[in-house]
Amino acid sequence: MIGPFGLHPKQTMRSRALPLAKELTRRGHQVCLFMPPWHTPAEADKTWQEDGVTLRYVPLGGGVPGITWRLVREALAWQPDVVHGFKPKAYSGLALWWLWQFHRRRLRLVLDTDDWEGWGGWNEREPYTAVQKHFFAWQERWGLTHCHTLTVASRALQTIALSRGVPPERLVYVPNGPGISNRLSVIGYRSTDYRLPITDYRPTLLLYSRFFEFEVSRLAAVLQGVHTAVPHLRILLVGQSLFDADAAQFQQLLAVGGVLEAITDAGWVEPDRLPEVLAQADVGIYLMDDTLLNRTKCPVKLGDMLAVGLPVVAEAVGQVGEYVVHGRTGLLRPSGDVAGLVTDLVHLLQNPAERQQLAANASAHIQTHFSWEKLAITLESAYSTL
Repeated sequence: MIGPFGLHPKQTMRSRALPLAKELTRRGHQVCLFMPPWHTPAEADKTWQEDGVTLRYVPLGGGVPGITWRLVREALAWQPDVVHGFKPKAYSGLALWWLWQFHRRRLRLVLDTDDWEGWGGWNEREPYTAVQKHFFAWQERWGLTHCHTLTVASRALQTIALSRGVPPERLVYVPNGPGISNRLSVIGYRSTDYRLPITDYRPTLLLYSRFFEFEVSRLAAVLQGVHTAVPHLRILLVGQSLFDADAAQFQQLLAVGGVLEAITDAGWVEPDRLPEVLAQADVGIYLMDDTLLNRTKCPVKLGDMLAVGLPVVAEAVGQVGEYVVHGRTGLLRPSGDVAGLVTDLVHLLQNPAERQQLAANASAHIQTHFSWEKLAITLESAYSTL
C-alpha cells in the first residue's frame, strides 16, 4: 500500500489503509505501507510494525521526483503481487503513474479514492497554488481509469467513477469502518478514568468534528436551540478544527448565544481513549453541507459515534444515510433544517428509552455492515479476481 503522506496529522492512512492492512494480515497476507512523512520529517527513514503490518516512512529529500522514486523503488524491492495506492493525487498518484507506465503487465495495480480531490472538492478548501490544483485535478481524472481495480469509499464516488467510464467490474465499493475498535463493548459506559471535568450527570450532546463540513453559524443555531429547551444540557466537544478560522468563529457565536457555559471541550483525544470519551454522551450530532466534497466523503467520525452505541441526529447528505438509518440508528433531517435538528435532539435527550433502543441498533449496524473484518474480505476478493 502506498500513501501520499504519513499516518498523521491527515488520517486516510491511519483510519483507512492501516485497518484494512491489519485485517488482511490476520487473514494470512503480508502487507507493507510505504509513505513519505512530509508532515513529520523527523520520522523519515523509519520502519516499524503494528499488528503484523510493516510500516515504512521513506527518506525525504530530492523534492517531488526524489520522494516519488523512493516510493516506487522500495515498493518494487518488496516484490509485491498487488500495489494499492491510496488517493490519486500527489506522491501516491505519481508512484502509481510510474508503475502503470512500466509495470502494469506484471503487477496488479489498485487505486483507492476516499474523497473528491479536484474541482468542487479539496481543491476548493486547501491553499494549493493554481498549478497544484490543476495538476491534482488531472491526476484524479487520469487515475480513475488507469488502474486494474478502483476502490471507492462512498456511493457518490462510485457514481462519479461510472460516469467517467470505469467498467463496473473494475469498481469495488469499500466504505469506511469506524476509526475506533468496534469490538469494544462500551454501550452505556461512562468513564471515571478519563480526566474530563465531568463530575455530575447531565444530558450530554456530543459534537465530534473537524468543523469544516458545515457552516459553523448553523451549528451554533442548533446548539442554542437545544440549550434553550434543555437548560441543564452539557455539550461535549471532541476533536480539533481543521481550520482555525472556523473554530474562532464558532467560539464567538457560542458566546453571543449564551451557550459557552454548557461546553466541555476535550480537544484532541488519543485514539485508544476515544471509546470511553465518546460514550460519555447521550446523543451525537453530525452536520453536513450539501456539497460535492461532503457527498463523496465517508465519515469515520460518524462511524465512531455509532460504534460505541450513540444515537446520532444527522443531516442526510451523501454517505450519512448508510450509517444513520432513520428511526433505527438515529434520526435524519435535510441539510439546513435547523428547527428539525433541534426538535430531534431535544426529543432524544428527553426520551432515554428511545435512546437506548437506537443505541443498541447503532452498534449492531456498524458491526454488521461496516466492520473492518468484513470490509477486508471484500478487498481480498477484489484482489483475487484481478
